[in-house]
Formats: sequence, C-alpha cells, structure tokens
Amino acid sequence: MDNDIGPEGPRRVLLARPRGYCAGVDRAVQTVERALERYGAPVYVRKQIVHNVHVVRNLEERGAVFVEDADEVPEGAVVVFSAHGVAPSVHEQAARRGLRTIDATCPLVTKVHKEARRFAEEGYDILLIGHEGHEEVEGTAGEAPERIHLVDGPGGVAGVTVRDPAHVAWLSQTTLSVDETEATVALLRERFPDLAGPPSDDICYATQNRQTAVKAIAARSDLVIVVGSTNSSNSVRLVEVALHAGAGAAYLVDDAGGIDPAWLAGVRVAGVTSGASVPEELVAGVLNRLAEAGFAEVEEVTSARESLVFSLPLELRGEHA
Repeated sequence: MDNDIGPEGPRRVLLARPRGYCAGVDRAVQTVERALERYGAPVYVRKQIVHNVHVVRNLEERGAVFVEDADEVPEGAVVVFSAHGVAPSVHEQAARRGLRTIDATCPLVTKVHKEARRFAEEGYDILLIGHEGHEEVEGTAGEAPERIHLVDGPGGVAGVTVRDPAHVAWLSQTTLSVDETEATVALLRERFPDLAGPPSDDICYATQNRQTAVKAIAARSDLVIVVGSTNSSNSVRLVEVALHAGAGAAYLVDDAGGIDPAWLAGVRVAGVTSGASVPEELVAGVLNRLAEAGFAEVEEVTSARESLVFSLPLELRGEHA
C-alpha cells in the first residue's frame, strides 16, 4: 500500500502490464476466425478454443460450434483443436471420421508434447505437474499414458511411485503458478535426486510474465481484480499469486458485471490485470466501472514487454487462406 495516499486521497488503479492475450491465444482465436472466413459456417471446435466465456460466445455468434468430442462432429466437416492440445488418440479418432482438422494447439504446449514423447522413448517415468482433468494435462498425458504420472502440486509428491528412481523426469502444465511448480520440483528432487527435467522451463513465458506483473502491483493494492473465466487455469493462478504477494484482497471476474460494489468499500488503490485468454475490451470495461466508482487515475505498471507472434496453422496460411 502506498504511504502517500491518505484516507481522503484520490482513488486510483494500478494496471498490470503485460496482461491479456498471449501469442498462443491470439493464434488460436485467429485460427477459428480465419477458418470461418475460408470454409464458412459451421466450423466445429473441440472443447473451448480458449478458456474465456466471452471469446467462446463471440465465436459462436459467428458460426463456430463447440463440441466436447470429435464424435459429435459430422463426418467430413472442419474441426479445430483447441489451444490446449489433444492426445494422439483424438487425431486418430478424427482421421477415422474423415474430419478436416486444423490444429490450434499453442506451440509451447506442442513443445511439452514432444518432450513427453522423447522422455518416454528413452524409458523414463514422467512426472507431469498439473491439475487433474485440465485439457492440457489430458493431451500431454495422452502422448505416453503408460509412462506419465500426474503430480497435482506439492501435496501430490509423497504418493508418486515409479519403476526406477534413477530414471525419472518431470514436465509441467504450462499455465501453473511458477512458485508452486518450483516448490513441487524441489520436493520431487528430494525424493528423486537424479530427476531429469525439460531443456527449458515448461511454464510458458506469458504465464510467467503475467504472474510477475501482478506481483509488481499486489503489495501496493488494497484490492486486485483479475479479469478471466473460472475455468482458466492461468487466470485463477493470478488471483492466488496476488494474494500471496500481499494484495489486501483479490477476486476473479468475467467482466465488469462481476464486480461487487462491496469490494470497493474503503479501497484507495485497486490493482487490475487479466488472464492470457482475455480480450482487452473486457479490461476496459472494468476500468470504466472503477472510474464510475471514483478510481479516476490509472497508472500502468510494466514489468515486461512481449513481441512474440506465432504463425497460423499451415492450412490457413497464404493470401487466399
């Protein structure tokens, strides 16, 4: 909390940067948009293309049809696989049904899939740090189901059993808390001193940057509002990171309508950020709502700058794509 703001001082916002769309999300959303332009509606999407209710609703209005399983897609139709990745069995299922597939898996998730295959081919037991049931975890685990053991945070370390303690490797879901993942790896290394790891940290750059950014504003904020959907792992983690970093309170909202006026009572400084699948207009809506409540001053706090861009899937590249 800033010492220079007294109880009667102006209310203000600390706006974290970077926030919102990452390169993988931008690529995935563009993939569906371009597929609709090229093939016309309907274009089917397996699972939510990204974990944001507003993005999904907008694409539905444009002709995207979201399904839980490829079996729900009419034979021969176009289907897009979400940014979170799918198991090889899903590709095989789509091929059997003659579906025209476009893979919008984030390239950073694809990297983890490749690492899983490599470790499995080399005979390792793979300890996959992640949340049970998350689509990304299911996709990665599907690369080597006989070799992969899920470790859901530090509390899951004690229950791990492997064939050969000297031949164990770890991988992780890309959207986890950086600090919690480091703690989990440290505990795993205590149990398995020969633990191998990926060539580079699997937590994606955008997840790390957004967590660093929220840390930069949390201790100065009475309240932190994270814009994002409840099924967005990276958005939920931002709330946790904000609280651990000293925010007086932290809440997750889908949009400005989710703000409870009671949260703002007595608040002088409100921090604002957004998850990696959140369009910037939703953040603008939150800032407008806060401005109506007297938070007139907005200070953007920048902790990193991002310039990474991923190419669209091959099927959608080119002048006529």
